Amino acid sequence: MKVQHKVRDYNLVPLVIGTRGSPLAIAQAEETRNRLMNVHQLNKAAFSIKIIQTTGDLVQNRPLSEIGGKGLFTVEIEESLLNGTIDIAVHSMKDMPTFLPDGLTISTVLPREDVRDSFVSRKFKKICELPKGCVVGTSSLRRKAQLLTLRPDLNIVEFRGNVQTRLRKLDDGIADATFLACAGLTRLNLRDLINPIETNEMLPAVAQGAIGIEQKSDNEDIREFLKPIHDKKTELELLAERSFLSELDGSCRTPIGGLAKTVGEKIIFNGEILKPDGSQSFRDKWDGDVTDAIAIGKKAGQILKEKGGEDFFK
Repeated sequence: MKVQHKVRDYNLVPLVIGTRGSPLAIAQAEETRNRLMNVHQLNKAAFSIKIIQTTGDLVQNRPLSEIGGKGLFTVEIEESLLNGTIDIAVHSMKDMPTFLPDGLTISTVLPREDVRDSFVSRKFKKICELPKGCVVGTSSLRRKAQLLTLRPDLNIVEFRGNVQTRLRKLDDGIADATFLACAGLTRLNLRDLINPIETNEMLPAVAQGAIGIEQKSDNEDIREFLKPIHDKKTELELLAERSFLSELDGSCRTPIGGLAKTVGEKIIFNGEILKPDGSQSFRDKWDGDVTDAIAIGKKAGQILKEKGGEDFFK
């Protein structure tokens, strides 16, 4: 006999949303809350946003590749999920490792924003305008490698921190230009800074522009509560991209770009691997049926891994 359980009343027991404390992370948590408010016709009192400080936020003076990679932005939040301090966690999907802790799942993704990188400078409009020896700030190995492929004459400096911190570093003259994700600038209502670089010039990070919601795998009430805001198109694209990343053992230590686009019942995937110094890169395109999204990403990873050889990322 099936045991009936009582569905949670969120007006009495608010849903606790865990997030990092940056303005962008909070904006993403608020977007998630607002979408849930709209579909379930609830007010703000039915939700609570809990800010959790992560190791990745605390350590700002060293590259992520030196201190542990993407998991540094998620481990404390996932611990809070597992111990029941929060009900769901809202993440930038490009920060998420491809393997999650036992008992947790990404059950929901929101409709994807603009996937492109934005070139941001107080002095110049385009990469091609940068003078020889110009200083560009970025903490992304992918962006660094892609930029050095295009412009090996430029100087790259470490540029960690949230959007506001990086803009302040530009104003302080630490660098002449940097890159920010168009999606983040849109969500922070900083649209005047959006200066897109087309994806044929700089392929974005895997899952760039996508927000994911993580929960306990066995909590069906939460899963059903989130279901109306889930975007299937974004899910299919991320399945291809994250299987590509997984096949390559991708982390913050490896310069990798990947972008899947669904067109009707087809999925088109572009993937790229680069040497950190930009001296060598391999890029190609694959397509297939949307039902084969995972297989397409996996195949792309295998082919590029073979092209690069086993020592490519060493």
